[in-house]
Amino acid sequence: MSTAVIHGEGLGKEYRRGLQADDGLRHSIEAFLRSPLASLRRKKEETFWALKDVSLDVREGEVLGLIGRNGAGKTTLLKILSRITRPTTGWAEIHGRVGSLLEVGTGFHPELTGRENTFLSGAILGMGKAEIARKFDEIVAFAELEKFIDTPVKHYSSGMYVRLAFAVAAHLEPEILLVDEVLAVGDINFQKKCLGKMGDVARAGRTVVLVSHQLNQIRRLCHRVVWIDDGCIRQDGPTHEVVSAYESAMASGDSSITQQDHTAAAKARFLRWEIANSPLEPHVLDSFGAVTVKFAVQVNVPVRMGHHGIALYNHERQLLWGHAADNVQLPLGEHEFSYTFPMLPLRPGSYTWLVSLYDEAELLDSWDCVPEMVVATEPLAHKRDEWAGVLNIPSDFRILSKVGKPA
Repeated sequence: MSTAVIHGEGLGKEYRRGLQADDGLRHSIEAFLRSPLASLRRKKEETFWALKDVSLDVREGEVLGLIGRNGAGKTTLLKILSRITRPTTGWAEIHGRVGSLLEVGTGFHPELTGRENTFLSGAILGMGKAEIARKFDEIVAFAELEKFIDTPVKHYSSGMYVRLAFAVAAHLEPEILLVDEVLAVGDINFQKKCLGKMGDVARAGRTVVLVSHQLNQIRRLCHRVVWIDDGCIRQDGPTHEVVSAYESAMASGDSSITQQDHTAAAKARFLRWEIANSPLEPHVLDSFGAVTVKFAVQVNVPVRMGHHGIALYNHERQLLWGHAADNVQLPLGEHEFSYTFPMLPLRPGSYTWLVSLYDEAELLDSWDCVPEMVVATEPLAHKRDEWAGVLNIPSDFRILSKVGKPA
């Protein structure tokens, strides 16, 4: 097992908010003399914890994703690991040369040119001038800034800035790369290049910690994901499990995931469900081949004119597929409803099966199956979530050119 290159123990960060610019010593004394209790209460309310008792290990060569809502504490954690800010509580150890890209403009001097900032960043990382010079042309080509490399970066657009910042951070080969939402800036082609480069960095055995709200990017790149909520670690585990849990919670509009209370029915009750050809993880779909899904139902009163319905929903409760069977006859006992699909080409994420059973017009049981189905296949759709759609269909893309023929 690889060793931990990042170790954080009990990390917490407290900030103050609501301070007035003129709150000097004289104003503080005057406020205290006017109303001691109100003054003390106000001081107490001015602080909040952006991060609370966070402990984590990141192994050498691991690509760790950090997800969570805005303000959850992800960036604060990266700033602590980057030594930009000091934790209020706890401590962190980092073994290796760290390159960080936390926000546009971090680490660059606005009066210096792109060329000068490249050499400055390399020097900060502990690299020699000759080593930086060997990588310089590759950095400039990646950033597509050949015409502007000798222009002061204060004149760069945000896109130019982040292109150069990412190129420097990724090409100067830090042993640990910390990246915060950098792929939210820039055009589609640049984002594609960034994804490819971070994949190269990961395959080279270097450690990456990535913050992104683009969950498809997290799925493509990360070996493990930590979900941070309200300054605390809410879940830490395999990428597909944590990302799907996060999507479910966000879709429900609540900060906590609530599972449906499936109470027993008098005449029939659905008991459980599973993906038959995934015995180790019976609720996880991780292949593009044929799949059989089974639902167990307990029948306590014979069903003579039954109707069975099934539906599949995504985490936004969008109906993706449905089916029904009439004239279902079921004697007493436990039965298994089995569905075999040639494939379920669904985008990675969490999905819910809804199954129901009627006898004539009487509803015997209806169940939103828990746990949800997690699709953990390789993402094949568009890299940006808004263009990925709901399907994840394998395809063979080719370009056939008719050379020499008129248009």
